[in-house]
Amino acid sequence: MHWMYDVCMYVCLYLLCYIYVGMEPNIGDEGVVEEPKEGMSFSSIEEVRAYYTRYAKQVGFGVTKRNSKTGADGQIRYFTLACVRQGTYVSKASNILKPRPMEHNGCKAKINAILGSEGKFRLTHVVLEHSHVLSPGKARYIRCHKRLDESSKRKLEYNDMAGIQLSKNYNSCVAEAGGYENLTFGERDARNYIREVRLLRLGLGGAEALQNYFTRMQAQNDGFYYIIDVDDETRLRNVFWADARSRAAYESFGDVITFDTTYLTNSYKMPFAPFVGVNHHGQSILFGCGLISGEDTDTFVWLFESWLKCMNGRAPQAIITDQDKAMQNAIARVFPKSRHRFCLWHIMKKVPEKFGAYSQYDDIKSQLHRCVYDTLSRDEFNKCWLQLLDNFDLHDHSWLEWLYSERHLWVPAYVRNEFWAGMSSTQRSEGMNAFFDDYVNSKTTLKQFVDQYDNALRRKIENELAADFSSFHTQIPCITFYGIERQFQASYTNAKFKEVQEELRGLIYCCASLIQSEGGIFIYHVADQVQVIDGFRKSTKYVVEFNEIECEANCTCQLFAFKGILCRHVIRVLTLHDKEELPAKYILDRWRKDLKRDYTLVRSSRDDLSYSPNAYRMNKLNKAFYEISSIAGTSDDGCAKLLTQLSKLKLEWVEVQPVCDNRSTESLGVTKRSDKLKSPVAARSKGRPVSKRKQSSAEKAINRLKARKTQRAPVS
Repeated sequence: MHWMYDVCMYVCLYLLCYIYVGMEPNIGDEGVVEEPKEGMSFSSIEEVRAYYTRYAKQVGFGVTKRNSKTGADGQIRYFTLACVRQGTYVSKASNILKPRPMEHNGCKAKINAILGSEGKFRLTHVVLEHSHVLSPGKARYIRCHKRLDESSKRKLEYNDMAGIQLSKNYNSCVAEAGGYENLTFGERDARNYIREVRLLRLGLGGAEALQNYFTRMQAQNDGFYYIIDVDDETRLRNVFWADARSRAAYESFGDVITFDTTYLTNSYKMPFAPFVGVNHHGQSILFGCGLISGEDTDTFVWLFESWLKCMNGRAPQAIITDQDKAMQNAIARVFPKSRHRFCLWHIMKKVPEKFGAYSQYDDIKSQLHRCVYDTLSRDEFNKCWLQLLDNFDLHDHSWLEWLYSERHLWVPAYVRNEFWAGMSSTQRSEGMNAFFDDYVNSKTTLKQFVDQYDNALRRKIENELAADFSSFHTQIPCITFYGIERQFQASYTNAKFKEVQEELRGLIYCCASLIQSEGGIFIYHVADQVQVIDGFRKSTKYVVEFNEIECEANCTCQLFAFKGILCRHVIRVLTLHDKEELPAKYILDRWRKDLKRDYTLVRSSRDDLSYSPNAYRMNKLNKAFYEISSIAGTSDDGCAKLLTQLSKLKLEWVEVQPVCDNRSTESLGVTKRSDKLKSPVAARSKGRPVSKRKQSSAEKAINRLKARKTQRAPVS
């Protein structure tokens, strides 16, 4: 008899739910949905669709609205909901040998609903039989059963803002749901939503969105600077921008910059041109950047002049670029007093290309490296270079001729007597480009790119703050008993003090011998062992001149002049003279940790991640609900109680409709214009190598589709 008791209890609970909730059992949110029958009544069209969709998902088919009839008052009087596989298939494929998958197969399953005199819709005709196999387990793939809820939207959107790749973004939703089968949307739905959201972040798209973004950033902080160059058709041509913090940081670290344009960033193929320096921790720091439509002298002149105006007319003391002639001409015009050098790495990486076919390639490469890296004076370099040409009969080699004519712009023996903050290449800029690889791809729009520039700034600032904390909170122990080391330990950041200690460790390989002494002036030969590669060392002699009265030393390695770090050869001589403290000129303010730098007090102008009022409200509600659910979820009773309360609340809010579009341009402070800025035309690159970034499956599919359309296009 126990089974009869259980049945009675079940019926009673079921009826109580029906009475309490106030809805018909066949459209409940949980449990089994009963099949449709003629005579069932519903209060609205939405209620009919919601019920039939739930039933369809339970059985394993999709639902579509087939036809309807509207009365004189504009209200729908009659409509039909049918299986998505109703109707017949008509092929639209241009190639009959490659037909597309078909969905329609003439299925007759449907329901008809008519509006009655009492204001309710009643089912008048029901067909349950399908002409195809039903699969409840696969119903989640049908479009009508896919739904991207607000919580998932917010998660996808914020992860996208953080620069997380879409595949990983979607996988986090899968993991949170406990498997693909528990998600109500697929990766394509997530991808489509993110694409839409990116376009809606400012309510506009393309170049006009970019301009509106800059306007809003400047309204937040008048230190934000931007300038846009357009052509006669008001089409975007070039753009430069820098936030307030970057401009302030330039005052401290703008003495040496690197500039490079080797990164084609978006679908318009506009080269990304960052101005990059190095801070007191040796980290890359951004001083603004541009997106340019060309790489000719006039374009670079425009960009450099814009940047110079942004930095209040203060030109950098030194600038590193690649060997681009147009760039070189523009620097000579805009920064005539700045020291300019070519990227050494760019030059030396071309050696295999220029000499790989020679039978004596290894010997040529070895002697060329000796000329570049081992010579300490200009005369020594010239002698070594002439020997290279003679040994291998390379006097007529055009590339070597050009290199020699420009030797004052790249050979270390010619340039290392000046301060370059330890940089000899544009790899700082290229490192910034690689940094952006985490965020952008070839399809990135202009506005998306600027969003990701904001993300890069956030990460760079956070990295610097973490390094500041490390230098103030921790201290690297000394490895010697010299007072000079303790002086650097107290003054320099941890990163720079490590470089000092690297020189101190090298003291064990240094042997100094006095060769001349006169009136307090001492000249030493310092022999050093330098490890070139594993298991191989080379011996080099350096000359150190020391003025004991002024406590001033110079070494032919020029490390202090080039990098601002005292070399081991000078330290060896100082220790021989029992010097325990250095003059202030050898402790550069640039590397100090105990200086308060003004730019750290400047707030960076950037988009607030919670700029959307709708997103702000959702975050507030999610936080409040999480606090309740974390308590209720500790027991089965608490979980059941909270679900019951939520069912009641859902009935109160189900009819509430949004009264406004929170993504309107007015709510975001977008300035309306009569002359709309047009997107740029695709730029032509200078034959740089194509990016090796892997394409996603979606990008490959788009490229194949474009290729087919191009092949089918009629020839005029």
